[in-house]
Amino acid sequence: MCRSIHTLHNFEPPATEDEVRAAALQYVRKVSGFTKPSRANAEAFERAVETVTAATGQLLRELVTTASPKDRETEAAKARARRAQRDAA
Repeated sequence: MCRSIHTLHNFEPPATEDEVRAAALQYVRKVSGFTKPSRANAEAFERAVETVTAATGQLLRELVTTASPKDRETEAAKARARRAQRDAA
């Protein structure tokens, strides 16, 4: 999976609409191969981002878990440690 797309489920506080849209944008960029689409593809690209954003939001609202919510700072620290270990190798 693209390293720019992060887990959004089961965090306290919950993922914001901006975080959901950013993940959707990264997904569409990855799938399409475009960082910024041409004018000819811009409308389809933006429509895809909106569709993925809506589907992701719906998914996050419908998922259930019995696990306690994760702390954003703790998870960010773990990610930084993994990145440092990966970069050191």
